[in-house]
Amino acid sequence: MQFDIPDSPDELLRRSRENIQNMNQFLPLVFLVIFGAIFLFSSFYSVGPDEVGVIRRFGQYIRTESPGLHWRWPFNIEKLNIVKVQRVMKEEFGFRTTRADVQTEYSNANYQEESLMLTGDFNVLDVTWVVQFKIQDPVKLLFNVREPKAIIRDISEAVMRQVIGDSSVTEALTTRRIEIALEVQKKLQDILDLYDAGIQIQSVILQDVNPPETVKASFNEVNEAKQEMEKAVNQAWEAYNKSVPRARGVAEKTVQEAEGYAVKRVNQAKGDAMKFIATWEAYKMAKDVTVKRIYLETLQDVLPRAGKKFIFDPNGNNMLPLLNLNQGGQK
Repeated sequence: MQFDIPDSPDELLRRSRENIQNMNQFLPLVFLVIFGAIFLFSSFYSVGPDEVGVIRRFGQYIRTESPGLHWRWPFNIEKLNIVKVQRVMKEEFGFRTTRADVQTEYSNANYQEESLMLTGDFNVLDVTWVVQFKIQDPVKLLFNVREPKAIIRDISEAVMRQVIGDSSVTEALTTRRIEIALEVQKKLQDILDLYDAGIQIQSVILQDVNPPETVKASFNEVNEAKQEMEKAVNQAWEAYNKSVPRARGVAEKTVQEAEGYAVKRVNQAKGDAMKFIATWEAYKMAKDVTVKRIYLETLQDVLPRAGKKFIFDPNGNNMLPLLNLNQGGQK
């Protein structure tokens, strides 16, 4: 290949001018192609199935786009914010998930500043929990709050400290765990609604509530002592429930027997008194007959208990036994 080298500087200058003029003819086409490429790439956008697109024109909200392919004004005339409205997001407190796999791994290192809390009876607990939430209104999220995750974390920690501070250590560890989670969820949602943040709290889950590691051994000893005390109290109540009703039953039985005996004696005395009065009335009407009847009845009652009986004849010298015919002829 041979190069045509100019013979003089004037010739070189002339050729350079011709080349520049030729290039100027293609510059509008080049600029047009570049402009069209920028226009296409900055105008069309895609929204995922779990997302919505919020369009702002010069900073003002214009519309919300559903999933699919859409068009907007390019060159930052209209700006796009993609918000995931179907995904359930979470914030962890007192721990962090280091690996989410078949076997999930957690880390509790250096998170005690957000997990250590004071209870209503001046005890310290190490509380870990999870807040799950969704974006309910993406427009409110973008225009009414700044750094929504930081807001959720700050409010959640403040509300949890308030609710734990209103509970005793026993309630937080055992009986009120579900109530505490529900109360925190309600108060957290109320504050976010007050901020008009467009966030919906799905759930608040208490992962673990324990005494701090430094006092866990002493705390367990106290719990064991309380359990032993409760065991002794329950055993005492068991013995009480066995002995007292039995003693009450024996006492009631004795009282009832005494009352029955008293009624029996009173009735018997009344009967004897009525019998005596009847005898006295009969005696007044027929004294001889009554005296004889009383004499015979007395003999009838006394003679069977007298044993052997002997009849004496005042004029006789011998003593003859009276035959007791009721004893089969025995004398």
